[in-house]
Amino acid sequence: MKLSADLQAFAGRIGHEFAKPEILVRAVTHSSMTSPHRDDNQRQEFLGDRVLGLVMAEALLLADANAAEGLLAPRFNALVRKEACADVAREIDLGAVLKLGRSEMKSGGRRKEALLADGMEAVIAAVYQDGGFDAARGMVLRLWGARIHNVAKDARDPKTALQEWAQGRGENPPEYVEVARSGPDHQPIFTIEARLSSGPFEAATAGSKRQAEQAAAAALLKKVEQQ
Repeated sequence: MKLSADLQAFAGRIGHEFAKPEILVRAVTHSSMTSPHRDDNQRQEFLGDRVLGLVMAEALLLADANAAEGLLAPRFNALVRKEACADVAREIDLGAVLKLGRSEMKSGGRRKEALLADGMEAVIAAVYQDGGFDAARGMVLRLWGARIHNVAKDARDPKTALQEWAQGRGENPPEYVEVARSGPDHQPIFTIEARLSSGPFEAATAGSKRQAEQAAAAALLKKVEQQ
């Protein structure tokens, strides 16, 4: 089997030459394209998630020999979460080579964060299956690059940090309210307001509810910490 021109270019972008091209083809095949003669990438997503986790755990230990587990865990979560995987997928233009069913394509599947993140995990698994752990580790370290060394010393996500701030002052947990939604159904834009029971609030807009909630929480935390 020979890779198509677009997949050959993609293999070049991730820096791996596939001995078994069919492994990469499967990795970029979404479940919306499943047929009796075509496998999708769901099993590879499962495997790739675990490979990514091991690579990042090892990389963080090497990057900071003195960090306690309490600091390593949030850094790890920041590097392996769906948003990070989707960001890397966009940088290597994974969306352009995904094999999607017609309905998924029409609904903007090539830009969907969850779909890109899952596809990235499948690609990691494909490199692992084709070239072994060293090949997969090398690719992940190249693609994640400076993210590993620049991850915040305390990488708790903003929602967790805001909740801890509120609890430390005897307040109720923050509330997140959708105050607006715009854009087409297949690519909505959400505006979420983060509110504290003591009164302060901040809003943020993003392409997913989770991103908007995180951004609103970050803005509100910055606001209350400056007061």
